[in-house]
Amino acid sequence: MASKLSISSSVKLNSGYELPVLGFGIDSATAYKNQGSSAAGIAAAGVPRSDVFFTTKVPMAGKPLSYDNTISLIQTALEETGLGYLDLVLLHSPYGGQENRFGAWRALVELVEAGKVRSIGVSNFGVHHLDELEAYTERLAQERGGGPGAGGVISVGQWEVHPWLTRPDIVRWCRERAVAVEAYCPIVRGERLDEPAVKALADKYGKTAAQVLLRWSLQRGYVPLVKSVTPARIQENAAIFDFELTEAEVEGLATDEYSPCAWDPTVEPLEK
Repeated sequence: MASKLSISSSVKLNSGYELPVLGFGIDSATAYKNQGSSAAGIAAAGVPRSDVFFTTKVPMAGKPLSYDNTISLIQTALEETGLGYLDLVLLHSPYGGQENRFGAWRALVELVEAGKVRSIGVSNFGVHHLDELEAYTERLAQERGGGPGAGGVISVGQWEVHPWLTRPDIVRWCRERAVAVEAYCPIVRGERLDEPAVKALADKYGKTAAQVLLRWSLQRGYVPLVKSVTPARIQENAAIFDFELTEAEVEGLATDEYSPCAWDPTVEPLEK
């Protein structure tokens, strides 16, 4: 399957919509203060709305997760972007406590039903947070008097994932439920590009170390989200569909390390 991937490949989500396999859609968040400017770039480029997969996230700080704040923040996002709908909205982290997590999720479910959001999911949740949310979606479905899906469908989860932070428990949880795994910091902010195993593969395939790490992410079944504002780097990051690592090479790059290069809310207890 990996050899058939291309820049236009996508993953079918539980929501029924398609997610590009490489994060050159736009990933924004209330906390990043980039929703309006990101959308303005779409209009300036003349790209059809249907060709863009626009993601934003409900923050864990400032306005805490809650039903009312989530409704308000998504309405603000729609006004700032002028996009008409948001392709994906994630709860940015599990911070805020159970009541607020549940309230924020219920708001996202209603926003999907209202046609303002297409797909929903989470970011930086640990397995214990995921189990809690899954149980809540089932209870919410009963409370709302609907069938399966009435409590919301988890379509996407976003985590820091790379060979030095493989998160097997979270990935297993997602795969058992067909939840797409988006991998942020897939090139580890450039901190591990000189690793001998990575450099050896880069030399073998005539690729950069960053391209090897992105290809590793794709072949593990993740959707890598890679950042750059440099046109040459963006082109480099996209040029990963003309080679393929062997299964042994993919497995060989994975380590048992647990080395985040960013924050790690997955380890927070449920009460936080």
